[in-house]
Amino acid sequence: MWYLCVFYHRLLDYRKSEFESLADLFGAFGDKRSSDFNTQDKVLQWRLPKHHHPDSPFHFVHLPYEDVARKIANRSILVKGIYELWGEGNDFEELEEAVKSYPDERKLPYLEYESTFKITVDSFGKVLSLQEQNERIQGLSYIPFKGRVNLKNPDHNFWLMETDENETNNGLPPVVKRRIFFGREIGGADRKLIPMYQLKTRNYLGPTAMDAEMAFLMANQAQAAPGKLVYDPFVGTGSILVSAAHFGAMTMGADIDIRVVRDGRGPDCNVWSNFKQYGLPMPIGLLRADNNLPPWRPGLKEVFDGIICDPPYGVRAGGRKSGGRKLLKGIVSPYTVPDDKRADHIPSTAAYTLVECVHDLLDLAARMLVMGGRLVFFYPVLREDGSVETHFPEHPCFKLVATSEQMLSSRYSRVLLTMVKTSLYTEELALAARIKHLEFRENHLKWLENGNLHSSVFSPADAESGDSKVSKESKLKYRGKYV
Repeated sequence: MWYLCVFYHRLLDYRKSEFESLADLFGAFGDKRSSDFNTQDKVLQWRLPKHHHPDSPFHFVHLPYEDVARKIANRSILVKGIYELWGEGNDFEELEEAVKSYPDERKLPYLEYESTFKITVDSFGKVLSLQEQNERIQGLSYIPFKGRVNLKNPDHNFWLMETDENETNNGLPPVVKRRIFFGREIGGADRKLIPMYQLKTRNYLGPTAMDAEMAFLMANQAQAAPGKLVYDPFVGTGSILVSAAHFGAMTMGADIDIRVVRDGRGPDCNVWSNFKQYGLPMPIGLLRADNNLPPWRPGLKEVFDGIICDPPYGVRAGGRKSGGRKLLKGIVSPYTVPDDKRADHIPSTAAYTLVECVHDLLDLAARMLVMGGRLVFFYPVLREDGSVETHFPEHPCFKLVATSEQMLSSRYSRVLLTMVKTSLYTEELALAARIKHLEFRENHLKWLENGNLHSSVFSPADAESGDSKVSKESKLKYRGKYV
């Protein structure tokens, strides 16, 4: 059945990928236990309303059951609501004709005497006064509502939504013609999560703590759910694991800096206190571990249902691996830390390039994810002379199912990659992965191999052009998916 999906107008490139991940989680594509991951066509059918821009918040989506639509809407961060559409039109006369022609067997169960209802008027691209909203509600008198109005806790929510005739330069996607929708709400996002988990109220923070909204999006992409085990190999202060734990997943993390995972800023200000702050289940373990030298025993495979992380790629923090410069160069020999110094010992580390980091992450995920498990991580993209580098890392064990880009500056963006494990890890695939990695390293941009984006991101390239003033007109232009 076709439903009207209304998105929040933000993070436009993330909307459909989050929606489709949740659709897969809640069974929109059939039996998730099937082992035929490669041939399953897990793509939803989408279409736009008439005269709407692709970045419009209004989309039609085909879903098999209403229960699936409700679960997606209630779990999503970017879906404002999903509605059973009773009618649409360019004006109220056309809307009335469409609503009256909608099948009675679909309408009458929600118009009974015993039920309560509420009508909400909403608009996109303009603001309606209270008087205008009341006039629009009174104009729906042709719908035979028999129940009582209940504004606080109704049995059924109905929405009247309209778009403005917007061809002006106001920063929103252009709308050629006005469109009005009326429908019954199936479900809607709980945006209260965002202020509840916002970073400014977080007990323990670090310079790379993930924004709450983005952390929830990553957890949805990884399909975090009760009974699943989610791992973050670059856990830091635990922001990503907090979002996964909110959705009921068991969590586990690791970081190379023992001061972060063990000490924090004291007994009441550490990673554990972040979970305690929100009343969430504690992680089953936090490890001091180096992703370049995995701590797992030989033969251990397929433990995690999801791996979610924000690898260090040299903008806010650079990657580190065990060893130190002298040890890696062979100036000093490997040593054993005496027992009496182990409690306070902080191992020496060396620079960890992004190429190494990504290769080790893919190898870890190929070994430790269950079949169908998801790897979700951010990957940097540098724009030179207007061109975009889109050569993403690959692994023969994985299928790339979603890419969502977030523009952070005129020259730099980050892309959220979502990969699904489709093949069992074997030595043959490990060798093939190594070959792909060498090709990837050889053909990629030089800044990636060096693993240092900081100078590229923060270099005063814009200032060199001499055009320091930007006209107000250019600021008003529609900003597309980078909102």
